[in-house]
Amino acid sequence: MQKVTLLFKCQPGKGQELLAALTAALVDTRAYDGCISVDTYVDADNPDVVMLFEEWESRAQNERYMGWRMETGLVDMLTPILGAPLEIYYFEPHPA
Repeated sequence: MQKVTLLFKCQPGKGQELLAALTAALVDTRAYDGCISVDTYVDADNPDVVMLFEEWESRAQNERYMGWRMETGLVDMLTPILGAPLEIYYFEPHPA
C-alpha cells in the first residue's frame, strides 16, 4: 500500500475555491483504479493551505492517476489558484 500526500498552498483567499474544485474532482479520484481512500484537511491556522492524504494500492497506480489528471487538465485548472507549486510526497512504512 502506498501513502501519498499532496500539499496545496493557495494564493491568499483562494482556499475555498480550491476546496470547491476538489469536492467535485475527488469523486473521480475515489473511483479510480487503485485508490483506497482520500481525505482532505485544511490547515487550522491558514485556510489557504490544504492537504490531501491518500492511500493507493501501489505507487504505479497513483502515478497513472496523476498522469490522467494532467491529461484531463485538472492540474492546469488549479494552477491559477495556487501560490506555490503542488507538493507531492510518497511515504512508505518504517519499522522504527
